[in-house]
Amino acid sequence: MAAFAERMAPILALWLAVCLSGALAVERVNFKTCDQSAFCKRQRALNPGESPYRALLETMELTNTRLTLQLKNDKNKVRLLLELYRLQGNITRVKINELKPLKPRYEVPDVLIREPPTEPLSLLSQDKNGVVLSLGAESQRVIVSAQPFRLDIMEGREVLLSLNSRGLLAFEHLRLRKDTQTDQEPEDADLDDEAILNEKVEDGMWEETFKSFTDTKPNGPTAIGLDFSLPGVEHVYGIPEHADNLRLKNTDNGDPYRLYNLDVFQYELDNPMALYGSVPVMLAHNIQRTTGIFWLNAAETWVDISSNTAGKTVFGKMLDYVQGSSETPQTDVHWFSESGIIDVFIMLGPTPKDVFSQYASLTGTQAFPPLAALAYHQCRWNYNDQEDVASVDAGFDEHDIPYDFIWLDIEHTDGKRYFTWDTNKFPTPKEMLQRLMDKKRKMVTIVDPHIKVDSSYKIHNEIKSQGFYTKNKDGADYEGWCWPGSAGYPDFSREDMRAWWASMFAYDQYEGTMENLYTWNDMNEPSIFNGPEITMHKDSKHGEWEHRDLHNLYGFYVQRATAEGLIQRSGGVERSFVLTRAFFAGSQRYGAVWTGDNAAEWGHLKMSIPMCLSIGLVGISFCGADVGGFFKSPSSELLVRWYQTGAYQPFFRAHAHLDTPRREPWLFGPENTALIREAVRQRYSLLPYWYQQFYHTYLTGHPVMRPLWVEYPQDPATYALDDEFLIGRDLLVHPVTEEGATGVTAYLPGKEEVWFDVHTFQKHNGGQNLYIPVTMSSIPVFQRGGSIIPRKLRVRRSSTCMEQDPYTVYVALGRQRAAEGELYIDDGHTFNFEKEEFIHRRLSFANNLLSSVNLAPEAHFSTSSIIERIVILGGSKPTKATLKTADGQKSQLEFDFDASTSVLTLRKPGVNAGTDWTVMLQ
Repeated sequence: MAAFAERMAPILALWLAVCLSGALAVERVNFKTCDQSAFCKRQRALNPGESPYRALLETMELTNTRLTLQLKNDKNKVRLLLELYRLQGNITRVKINELKPLKPRYEVPDVLIREPPTEPLSLLSQDKNGVVLSLGAESQRVIVSAQPFRLDIMEGREVLLSLNSRGLLAFEHLRLRKDTQTDQEPEDADLDDEAILNEKVEDGMWEETFKSFTDTKPNGPTAIGLDFSLPGVEHVYGIPEHADNLRLKNTDNGDPYRLYNLDVFQYELDNPMALYGSVPVMLAHNIQRTTGIFWLNAAETWVDISSNTAGKTVFGKMLDYVQGSSETPQTDVHWFSESGIIDVFIMLGPTPKDVFSQYASLTGTQAFPPLAALAYHQCRWNYNDQEDVASVDAGFDEHDIPYDFIWLDIEHTDGKRYFTWDTNKFPTPKEMLQRLMDKKRKMVTIVDPHIKVDSSYKIHNEIKSQGFYTKNKDGADYEGWCWPGSAGYPDFSREDMRAWWASMFAYDQYEGTMENLYTWNDMNEPSIFNGPEITMHKDSKHGEWEHRDLHNLYGFYVQRATAEGLIQRSGGVERSFVLTRAFFAGSQRYGAVWTGDNAAEWGHLKMSIPMCLSIGLVGISFCGADVGGFFKSPSSELLVRWYQTGAYQPFFRAHAHLDTPRREPWLFGPENTALIREAVRQRYSLLPYWYQQFYHTYLTGHPVMRPLWVEYPQDPATYALDDEFLIGRDLLVHPVTEEGATGVTAYLPGKEEVWFDVHTFQKHNGGQNLYIPVTMSSIPVFQRGGSIIPRKLRVRRSSTCMEQDPYTVYVALGRQRAAEGELYIDDGHTFNFEKEEFIHRRLSFANNLLSSVNLAPEAHFSTSSIIERIVILGGSKPTKATLKTADGQKSQLEFDFDASTSVLTLRKPGVNAGTDWTVMLQ
């Protein structure tokens, strides 16, 4: 082992040198292009219109819940089994597997929250060319064409989506190598031996080399692929994570989008390269409807996107302009993965919110975070010791800036041994945590999944003794190189391993911890400095499965085990908070994500918006980016603008590399400190609204931070916007992300809407591009007319300190002089809300009557918070304002009216926020 460590030391030194260099960007040569990925090259080389597959209609079996049908490859006679299900909620599921594989192929477990419930399928017609099935609602049906095999989903006369219409279905069957073939083929496999023997053997089918790494492939080529055509669609979104625009680009002239969780530090922008997380979900949208495609496969995946209107000549475009184009736009999407099966869910909307609910019914909704997790987080690699933590904590108080969490990176441990503390720098962690608790503040420590190989380290010894490490191809424990040096990688795909890991977060196991300590999982792609593409060898083993089968699930499992540990340590009472860098479909159930190792550059600030919007569209609402940029040092202007942007994104954390100068908010001069303070305070005053939005996403799966087209799906002007966004339905934010900006142009949607500047209360009509002059203090934010938003204006040092503080209710009147909103209150941290211990009220204004009505009469919870002020935007001056409480008491309210802004302020209603009340304006 010592010799191995000596051999690896230069690699670690090189890695550190690269990481510590602020001037270097991503080393792209460390990561594959499609041409360097054998299966990607094979799939991309397929010619459209040459499908060898036909449906064997005589094999069709139709039960009440599913259709099965064999597909035959006429070139090699290999048969596949097609399964088709109509699922509840307007979802169609299509599965394709080998009919009789040599051995089972990997099917992704644990991502679906349950086996999706089905609805009846019925046969409408059948002939020699195909079959037509009814999907029930709204004349929806599936047409299965026999030769070549093709599947169309229709509504009335409209084709919503087609599978294999371009003939790119490819399913590389399991086989024996030619030089080892025996009689081990299944007896009734119905294979054409001559055809199989004559199949072309290409480079990379049985072994593949990238740089100095050789990937042995004992199962041979196992890739799968399928094309989807979307008539009438020009805009597609999703398939994060990429540092690219929200609207996905045509990939005809470059690499496909890649989904393969990788540690890519200081990543490039405007690039389809794979990053830390992968969610294989795409949304297609046009004026008529929204459709979703969920490709349930955890292996390396690439996605090609093309359009039949892209790349026209100038002459062709001129003809369209003169003659009027009769072409229907269409987007074609080609998915292909290295292994596994085809298991795809087609979510038929028809609205964006229908698709969100459909996807949530499959993979679950965003975990409801503790309220404090929605507040501000202060992080750095690394706060040096307990004295440093105390000094930073005191600095926030001295400069009157609220925060809730302070974070410790890898240097807080004993030699990168997770679940431990450096006893010299953090000798009394409980005392440190208690001091934070006394101020109602919390801490996060990092726990990464690379475990130092050290016989004196309890965690390593227990994992090794129980056989919980991932194995290499030869069956020994897999070892790689990461921050601790030589490290093992627990097999988180094992349920017993995850249960053991969860148990390690118990207070008597993770010594020095308390209930105000939470967890951060980094490097969980997994990151392996001396591995191919800085990750695990694909021929490593998780039980019977290769790592290639489940690579994109590894980080999902790490976060799941950690979240379960934090919940278990409290006896199931307390909600967890866990941040993860790697993620997959379903990761929303376990906590938050961030966009990884960004840089202190204006482009990275701008890119944080489409990156989090894209992640939110596929179920993960709790997203943020390192405020200020992880690498490099921001100018004071960039840092202020990043705080102003981050304050209006779901996860709000400042973070910085250890090689950067310190950048606590008060280190850039009093003027900038004041600007940052104001941005953070705006976040805290809006916490009731943020919390309410997260409660809704927990219930529905609708994103908290959302593109404008989600709320205005019939407005094409919103389809490509990704420099502004909505929080819920009612707040529109257009951050300032250009250096030296003196103005921004925001699009205010909704021709029938009005929008109010939340700072000046000026009213603007919707359906226009509005130029907004800005100064360094400007954060352009607008409240939708017709909405009611509660705030807490008494900002204290942490969110918990504000728990019983009063509310100010902002009523923004729409064109009909009406408005509606909600107020949600619970204890902010336990699962008691599941026992109906909460307050949920409807706030509404109509006919000069403002009322608070209980939305959950069966629920029970009490608060001492009162309504201390009501601000009506777009109001008029009344002669009197009468408050009526639940017990029938009436009183007259004092009020002020500002005629220049049409703002009416009602003072001191003083009613309990959890009770019924009305205010009548006369």
